[in-house]
Amino acid sequence: MSDDCQQQKCPEGTPAWVMTFSDLMSLLLSFFVLLFSFSEMDVEKYKQVAGSMKEAFGVQRQVKVKDPPKGINVIARNFSPGKTKPTPFNQVKQSTADDYHQYPVLGESPSIPSQEAREIKKESEKIRLALEKEIEQGLIEVETRGRKIIIRIREKGSFPSGSAQMIRPFRKVIKKMVKALKQATAGKIVVAGHTDNVPIHNGRFRSNWELSASRAVTVIEELLKSGKFDKKRFKIAAFGDTKPIAPNTTSKGRAKNRRVEVTLVYGRDKEKKPDSAKNQEKNDG
Repeated sequence: MSDDCQQQKCPEGTPAWVMTFSDLMSLLLSFFVLLFSFSEMDVEKYKQVAGSMKEAFGVQRQVKVKDPPKGINVIARNFSPGKTKPTPFNQVKQSTADDYHQYPVLGESPSIPSQEAREIKKESEKIRLALEKEIEQGLIEVETRGRKIIIRIREKGSFPSGSAQMIRPFRKVIKKMVKALKQATAGKIVVAGHTDNVPIHNGRFRSNWELSASRAVTVIEELLKSGKFDKKRFKIAAFGDTKPIAPNTTSKGRAKNRRVEVTLVYGRDKEKKPDSAKNQEKNDG
């Protein structure tokens, strides 16, 4: 065999890249083992952590997980529940049986029995359904607040700017309101006028107070034309610009504040009588 045909010999030892490759494989193996260990969850520890977080956040109700937290006050470390229940420990805890208190609210308000709240909500839905078209057009808003159903008449389409003369097409909306309200079981119906904070300048009204009162009177007169209501059920109120529902800093906010609210008041009127009235009753007795 010639020298050209002789087979070349391989150099002794392994290539240098083999060590780097083996280190890389070891690191990848460790990485995937670590991922696998993370995928296994300790159910007992998870439940303990979830329970600790639930107790730490304060106002909670012992309900199913799918239900939202319900309370009657804002979250606090130390507070007095609306309806206290004796407990062996000093627990930051309260409960409510009223399903309509879905979110914490500020201030104290008298609790409403569940049955009464359902009836008020049912009547509110009937009113919404009867005025569905006007609500979609942005002419009317319906809001439920405690024992009150508020029908908010926007200035848009009801009154010209700076006037208490109702626009003729809106009288058809008043007729629909009469049909929706005549079946309501509310005792009192309070009609209140509101304005923005822009001073009025015309020969008809001296101030926003007078404008808001005149608009409230106009709405009451239109409701009474139907002959479906007793005059004794109505009360009139004029607030001017003292109770805005939106900032008066923008034209959009001022437009929201120019409104007339028809409020259906359910339950007994628990307003305290003035001292003069109490003394008069004693003297009459």
